[in-house]
Parts: sequence; C-alpha cells; structure tokens
Amino acid sequence: KYSSILVGVHSYSFSPLNNFGISASQAALLQTLQSVDKAGIIYFGNPYAIKNSCSAKNILAAYEDDPVFQVAVYDFLKGNITAKGKLPVGVCSELKAGTGITSAIQEVQTSYAYPQLQVIDSIAEDAIAKKAFPGCVVLAAKDGEIIYHKSFGHTKYEPSPEVTLESIYDLASVTKISATTVAVMKLYEQGKLELNKTLGDYLAWTRGTNKARLKIKDILLHEAGLVPFIRFYLETIDTATGIPNPTFYSEQPKPGFTTRVAEKLYLRDDWTDTIFQRIAKSPLTATGKYVYSDNDFIFLGKIVQAISGLPLDQYVKKNFYNKMGLATTGFNPRGHYPLDQLVPTEDEKHFRRQLAQGDVHDEGASMFGGVSGHAGLFSDAYDLAMLYQMLLNGGELNGERYLEPETIKYFTAYHSNTSRRGLGFDKPEKDNASRKEPYPAESASPQTYGHTGFTGTCVWVDPKSKLIFIFLSNRVYPTRENNNLSALNVRPKIMEAIYRAVGAK
Repeated sequence: KYSSILVGVHSYSFSPLNNFGISASQAALLQTLQSVDKAGIIYFGNPYAIKNSCSAKNILAAYEDDPVFQVAVYDFLKGNITAKGKLPVGVCSELKAGTGITSAIQEVQTSYAYPQLQVIDSIAEDAIAKKAFPGCVVLAAKDGEIIYHKSFGHTKYEPSPEVTLESIYDLASVTKISATTVAVMKLYEQGKLELNKTLGDYLAWTRGTNKARLKIKDILLHEAGLVPFIRFYLETIDTATGIPNPTFYSEQPKPGFTTRVAEKLYLRDDWTDTIFQRIAKSPLTATGKYVYSDNDFIFLGKIVQAISGLPLDQYVKKNFYNKMGLATTGFNPRGHYPLDQLVPTEDEKHFRRQLAQGDVHDEGASMFGGVSGHAGLFSDAYDLAMLYQMLLNGGELNGERYLEPETIKYFTAYHSNTSRRGLGFDKPEKDNASRKEPYPAESASPQTYGHTGFTGTCVWVDPKSKLIFIFLSNRVYPTRENNNLSALNVRPKIMEAIYRAVGAK
C-alpha cells in the first residue's frame, strides 16, 4: 500500500564471512524487496554485500556506515546532491565494475577529450583578476556529454567561500526562457494558450486598458509596445533617505505583510495589485517595434497562472524540474540550501539596503515575493544543463517526454523582421557573418537559441553543433555598475573557445 519503500542496510561486517553477518531472514527480506519497483535499498558498507540485491530496481552504494555517509545519502534522497559514482568492483553478473547511473548527461575527462578547452581556464582567471566578477562556473556539453565543467574564484572579492560546481546562482533574465517560456510552450502545445489571442483573453484585469488588445506572440517577441521596466519600489520608499516606508513594509512577517522582499523586509500583500495596475496604466509605444521589456514576461508569468491555476514557480516545478530531478533549479532557494551555496549578488544601497544572497536581485521580482515571469529563478550549472539537454533532445530526457520537437523548433526559430528574437528566446544576430562583434559568438549557427542574465549569466544551445554553453557569475557584486564582464567579452570569448575546441567552426 506504500508509494515507496526505503531500506537501509546497516552495521553489517566488512568481512564476507557468513554473508557479511547478514542473517538468513534479513537476506530473505532483501530478496523479496528487490522485486518491488518502488523499493530503494541502500548499503552502508562493503559494496560486495550488494550481492544480496543484484536484481533490485534501485540500489545505492554508500560504502561506509558513519554520519558523513548517512547525511550524504539523506542529501541525495532529498535531491540536494546528485550521485556520480560507479561501482569500483564487480558484485555479480548484473552489477559489474563500472556500473552506475550518473545522469542523463554524462561527464567526460576534458583533459583527453578536448584538451583545447583548457584555454577557458585562462579566460576565466583573467576576468577574475580584472574584477569582472569574483567567481564563476562554466559548463559545456556536446552530444549529450559534459565536456567542460569547472568553477573559478570565490563568491566575493573579500575572504569568502570558493565557488564550487554546486554553487547556486541568481539567473536573472535567464528565468524568461528557463521557466516562463518553457511553461508557455507546454500550454501552447496542449492547446490551452493561443499565440494570436490577447492579454484580455487571459487576464481579466487588463480588460478596459490599452493592454487588453496586445497579442501573446508580440509579447513573446518584445514587440507589444510595453516600456522596458517600471521602478515599482520608488513609490514605497522615502525618496529623501531611500529608507523603505513603514506604511508599505514590516521588518517581520505578520498578517497583511507576508511578501518577502529581502531580509527583514516584508511588503504589504495588497500592494501586488497596485503593481499590476501600474503596468496596466503604463504608456505604450507602437506595436511591432522591438523594445526589450521585463513587463512582457511579468504578463506571461501571470498568464501561466491564469490558465493552469498554479503560480509560475509551482507550475514549472511540477511539470519540469521535479520530474527531471533538478534539485537546485527553482525560485526562492533561501532556507532550502546552506547560505554559502547561494552566491551573493549586489550589496544594494538604493532600496533594500543589504547584500542580496538567496533573495532575487531584481527589484521588481522581489516585490512579487521572488517569483515573476522575468526574473527570480536560481540554479547551479549542472541542473540548468539538464533542462537544456531536454530541449536539445527534442523535448525528451531519461525516457520522459516534456515537449514535442515541433514546439521547440517553432519557438526557437526566428519570428521577427525587426529583431533577432525567437518566441521568448534570444538568438544570434542575423548579420553575424559581417558584424564586428558577433552575438553571441562568431561560430554560433542561426539555429542557436538562449538568453543572457543581468547578474552575469547566460545559456546558449546550438542544435547544429549539439552544443550547450552555460556561464554563471555574479558580476553585479558588489555593485551593478561593474560592466567588466561585457567590456572584456568574457562570455563570447569562452563560447567561441568551445566551438574552436570541438572543431565546430
């Protein structure tokens, strides 16, 4: 009657004598359980003892029965870490040495597979030395294999933890494609959302405003005429001192003030409606003109909620992240992970007056409680790569289908005569062959799609070369005024180095 059964095998002998001290009745129970699909058997000790469960559907080898391994197993079961090991010994005919499931994306040794990729090390280290960012993570995958995955530097310029492969970054506008657009794609192929329908068709509160007639397709293309952004927070602070107005904020959560904006800063719950009214009443430019706007994706995030009945964060978690096992990809990670794993962004002075760490950097998204269609998503590089491997695979990962290939091809193609944009996705400039500074890189094919993020992030997928490139940094630490990441062309240089290393040019 149980949905799943977990069995920990503890305190058995390291010696194989008398079946490692596992009694006949215990062995019989393990034999019975190994035929149950939803049973997971964990061996804390000598892996040779796994011979008692060679036909089990799910086995975890933990190697030692001590608190370190027990906590590690707990973290694995919670999805906080991934298992990347292989059996060092042969246990039985079914489980030979080298057996092990690491991931849908396999890692290969960069040193012998693509030695030219080592040039990325010098690009990243030079950028850190020139204070483009305190640290970063770079990941490249080709043909379903991770060919480069390294971390550099620290989380701050001051003494601070080193960046690791498990470091979780604020993705900023990479949220637009990694959450909002994939959600829109799912609803589109289910027939629940039509691109030629309007905001008024899906959001009742826009009816009677000049936003009601805006088409979903134009919004995805940033051609609906919406202003780039609105500084919502200005109405809620003392303009003379910059201090948040206590009329709008509480230092502690309490009835009516539960929307977390930052540490010791909770917004009045009813102010969200005011924010939407500000967007609804904002001026419009001419439809068809490309104006990159956060407001476009704020609307789209609310459309996902209106159609599905779930807030955006819950919708993508249910339909994508949880099913894929993306442990670190999600909104509002603070409280779910050690603070040192969450890379800080800006030591912001003008609104929240504190260092943002685990709270979204974008002011507008923070006033929506950290969940918005334009910003708010966090992830490490590995989990993000899994999401985009799914898209590169044509919508399938680990035998599970999430999107149809036709949907992905349609949304990631060029759709504008006035810009380089796809539907939700950014794409290479159409005249890259003749541009002085090609975007996102000289060798990127016209099929390439992805997005950059204000905090110093990007993800790019090139179906022609079967490449995925992910770059995560916190270039806004300690201030957003630092533009060295762009000035040094760090992301294009690394991306081009990947193409050259794999011979894709």
